[in-house]
Amino acid sequence: MMFPSPVTGGYRDPASITRRLHAIQRRAGVPQIRFHDLRHSFATLSLEQGMDIKTISHMLGHTDAGFTMNTYMHVTDNMQQTVANAMQNLITETENKRKNKLIHFSA
Repeated sequence: MMFPSPVTGGYRDPASITRRLHAIQRRAGVPQIRFHDLRHSFATLSLEQGMDIKTISHMLGHTDAGFTMNTYMHVTDNMQQTVANAMQNLITETENKRKNKLIHFSA
């Protein structure tokens, strides 16, 4: 983690940056997580919202989208539910089309 000091131009102490992050998290009433966890959260939430992997990879500073996928992407319950819903819709649509094609004979 590299954060330049506006006063000295040198890099700030990583421990002080972490302490500052945790203080902000406490004030905000959110769970305490590490900076690196923010990268994972950003990547996962971005994918969940439909951002393309190439853009997410670029924003994280990676040259290989495959690396981003393998390292930072985590499947969420919401993602799994979205896929399940899409499959249910596909099955229902296919069944409805099949039913509409059947010829019904009266006895």
